[in-house]
Amino acid sequence: MSSMEDTPRSPWKIAVLAGMASYLDAGALVTSGIAIGGYYAAPLQLSAGTIGSLLGLQTLAFAAGALFGGRLGDRFGRRKIFTLSLALYAVGILLLLVAAGPALLYAGVLGTGLAIGADLPVSLALVNEEAPAGKKGTMVVFSGMLWLAGIVAVLVLSSFMGVQGMPGGRILFAHLLVVAVVVLLLRLTLSESAEWAAARRAADTHATAPSENIRLSRIRDLFRAPALHALLATGLYYAAWNLGANTLGQFGTFLWTALAKGEVAQFSQLTLIGLPVGFVAGLLFMRAVDKPSRHAWFTVGSGLIVLAWALPALLGPSKFTLVAVVLISGLGNSFAGEAVYKVWSQELFPTLLRATAQGVTMAFTRAVAGLAALGTPAFALGHTRLFFGLLFALMLVAAFIGLALVLRPPKALSTEEPMAPSTPALATSRPPGA
Repeated sequence: MSSMEDTPRSPWKIAVLAGMASYLDAGALVTSGIAIGGYYAAPLQLSAGTIGSLLGLQTLAFAAGALFGGRLGDRFGRRKIFTLSLALYAVGILLLLVAAGPALLYAGVLGTGLAIGADLPVSLALVNEEAPAGKKGTMVVFSGMLWLAGIVAVLVLSSFMGVQGMPGGRILFAHLLVVAVVVLLLRLTLSESAEWAAARRAADTHATAPSENIRLSRIRDLFRAPALHALLATGLYYAAWNLGANTLGQFGTFLWTALAKGEVAQFSQLTLIGLPVGFVAGLLFMRAVDKPSRHAWFTVGSGLIVLAWALPALLGPSKFTLVAVVLISGLGNSFAGEAVYKVWSQELFPTLLRATAQGVTMAFTRAVAGLAALGTPAFALGHTRLFFGLLFALMLVAAFIGLALVLRPPKALSTEEPMAPSTPALATSRPPGA
């Protein structure tokens, strides 16, 4: 299908198909946590250490995939990378579906982690580049709505399918496999990002010229001023916030059953209560994200996240505090956390470094989360109050970094990337108040 048909005329089609990387990311994260930490654990005799190593490996693989996939997407194109990565994702999910022992589980979490890590930064860059002016933040935040939809789908299945043990886990993975294959087939109808293609041609044509647009296509420029400031700000914010979100996503079921002595299905059902509110809140934020009022929404969201994690830190883990953390932080995440990180990551970097920068910050974030996940089950059981106290402190750090970024945003790449007059709007454009 031609670029004319898909790129300028169907931005929402691109936003949905590319944004499904977020759905599949959330789906893999939550399904792996529920299936491996819950449904598969007893039949396969998985210890707490094995569960932690499997889920930690998946997160570390995501980090590696994001690091290399983001750069490959900037160098060789969005379409090629997100097609190959989704094919690998389907293979990884299939291995998790048929696994009858730890060996295939390890192979499956490795494949899914690498795949979604490579897919996400490239797909987000494509969504931003094909969105109309004034709607870029809106469409990037929409990918967060798909992330929420992935969680909802998995929780609905696990709550109401009435199947336990190995069959329950296999049904959850089968759902992801079907979605991945359908999205892969539909993605084949998309064309390459017009913005990336023009920027790549300009860079290749003037490869020997010392022009600004060439300087902004080289990876080493991410690691020196002024781009380094934006990289550090977004990376540190995302890493601190994500340790809480990742803990809930991967180990929420484990914490509920091990510390609060609850049932898997019960936790899924209680978690579902807050998702409609989060969905509505996300729709409201989509209307504000391209406006200066984004600041106020972000401040409220950050406050809610901090409040949520204060409860188990101060009162101890219980059914009440664990459900409160899920519901209150879920609402706050509609206005802060990953939603705003994704928007900042599009606005602060030029076209030929956009996916690379996101890959670096996502890799750092997931590497930190993956290393933490290796010891999460044992740490949570052995040092429970300290565990939740550290997570509360990290949410305070994330809020501080985010508010500092709002008040004094990096100056580096917030203006349009200088390009040839014949290729307008080939870089980021930063809305007022970003």
